Amino acid sequence: MSDYQVLLYYKYTTIDDPETFAKEHLAACKEMELKGRILVAAEGINGTVSGTVEATNKYMDYMANDARFADMVFKIDAADAHAFKKMHVRPRAEIVSLSLEEDVNPLEVTGTYLEPSEFREALLDEDTVILDARNDYEFDIGHFRGAVRPDIQNFRELPGWIEDNREQLADKKIVTYCTGGIRCEKFSGWLKTAGFDDVSQLHGGIATYGKNEETKGELWDGQMYVFDERIAVPINQVNPTIVGKDYFDGTPCERYINCANPYCNKQILASVENEKKYLRSCSHDCRVHPANLYTKNLSKEEFTERLQAIDETLPEMVQ
Repeated sequence: MSDYQVLLYYKYTTIDDPETFAKEHLAACKEMELKGRILVAAEGINGTVSGTVEATNKYMDYMANDARFADMVFKIDAADAHAFKKMHVRPRAEIVSLSLEEDVNPLEVTGTYLEPSEFREALLDEDTVILDARNDYEFDIGHFRGAVRPDIQNFRELPGWIEDNREQLADKKIVTYCTGGIRCEKFSGWLKTAGFDDVSQLHGGIATYGKNEETKGELWDGQMYVFDERIAVPINQVNPTIVGKDYFDGTPCERYINCANPYCNKQILASVENEKKYLRSCSHDCRVHPANLYTKNLSKEEFTERLQAIDETLPEMVQ
């Protein structure tokens, strides 16, 4: 049995003074020796925390004693250790942002909820568009079979992508999904205000679908990206597959790294061997960038040799 748990949760509810709430909540979390990342806004709370089983159970009881969060659903993962290094509780204007001129309130407008078994039926319906509401790098390591991959690197880019592809989506049944459900609450609501009539969402997100006893994560390919030190977690309990491809050679890969150029920091899938071979950098420009955190530890001679091994050379001004 694992000694730790990771809790993923959100709740759209009114928080009158987010700044004061954040300070008090941070103190409570630290007292329980939790680590994680929580966003607080007037519209609600969005968090992921890790801790011992005892501490996380205590936290869930603590939240249940607050009427605003009494019915909040926690997605619980077993873990061997903390999934975060520190504890942060930050006040924000929104707990998720689409950068809209007029924000959407999911308590007033949102897509129809589909439970996991209903969502699985939608996956098999040829007349339904299954739309991934996550970022491209999240999709690339795992997604539902047949889902549409919006070419976005940030959630706030999604409305623009929809407008660019409105013609293909017009008059379609649209079902959206995301990690835990919070993004789809707002995104599906925006779709309805933007003129799309038949809009549904996976209730509880991928995390809930993967733990459902009936669906067992079926029709999910790859792993689910998570925003903590685990990076990705398994979902499909029936017939798991690998869909991620190594950035450098296209071979199956589920290992994410960040480009060593801090001005880039792009997330790429790469094997241990290719990380070393390509100096943990996504491009030649990043490899020879003066701020590169990987190459700064190499001597000029070794740096030159490593570049030559992949048919590259140092720029003249560096030589």
